Amino acid sequence: MDNLQAKSPCAGLLPLTIGKMSLNEEAPGALTSLAPYKGKQGALSKAMEGVHGVAYPDANATTQGDGARAVWFGYGQALLIGPAADVELSTHAALVDQSDAWSVVRLNGPEVEAVLSRLVPVDVRLSVFPVGQTARTLVMHMSGSITRVDSDTFEILVFRSMADTLVHDMKTAMEAIAARG
Repeated sequence: MDNLQAKSPCAGLLPLTIGKMSLNEEAPGALTSLAPYKGKQGALSKAMEGVHGVAYPDANATTQGDGARAVWFGYGQALLIGPAADVELSTHAALVDQSDAWSVVRLNGPEVEAVLSRLVPVDVRLSVFPVGQTARTLVMHMSGSITRVDSDTFEILVFRSMADTLVHDMKTAMEAIAARG
């Protein structure tokens, strides 16, 4: 583990509990971007299932296996979360280690939708954004990714350099919701 990966971008800022909500930093393991070569998405998906137990995800979706997840990360791109990507996948896709590039937090509690409605231009109601759905979107003014991992839990990724700003914006939104009573 290198020095960048060892130092938490949210050190001293998290965990955070406000009202019924909590915000925690996650240590997801390796983060590898996968961009299938032209015409190779099916072969990549099959190879991913063979070596990591997860298929290549559809748009705005995630797949999950034992110790690995694949999250749609934009047009023609997914993010493998957990294990380091098996070298076999490179015959079907461009692989880029993103482990030091992203900060990952988990927002949990009964008012996650109210908090996120202040931060993202996406309808995150459970009826519209079910468990397993993901979106690349703005989180306030930052480029990010949100994934619903449980009915009252979201995983949020922003560039590592924006971790302090993310925590500040999340805290402000959590305080506003808690102040409602």
